[in-house]
Amino acid sequence: MTKRDLVVRISTETGVNQRIVTDVVQRTLDHIINELSAGRGVELRNFGVFSLKKRKKRIGRNPNAPKNTVQIPERTVVKFKPGKIMKEKVSKL
Repeated sequence: MTKRDLVVRISTETGVNQRIVTDVVQRTLDHIINELSAGRGVELRNFGVFSLKKRKKRIGRNPNAPKNTVQIPERTVVKFKPGKIMKEKVSKL
């Protein structure tokens, strides 16, 4: 499912203009990105939690030339932990 598919579904279900739905979806995603980039987590009840995790620096290797090592710097990544309802629905697959 793409963002466009999501917008079309919401618009069809609610009868709200697609431009308005697109704006709301994009603003929601922008606010999530802004919170994460400010170093804060985002919790959406019954959906999941976005949090930040520091990955330590490490040494990587090129699979085609294993003797060549590459220093991978420390970085921050986004971690997602699904909520209870999502876990339950996905586990039924």
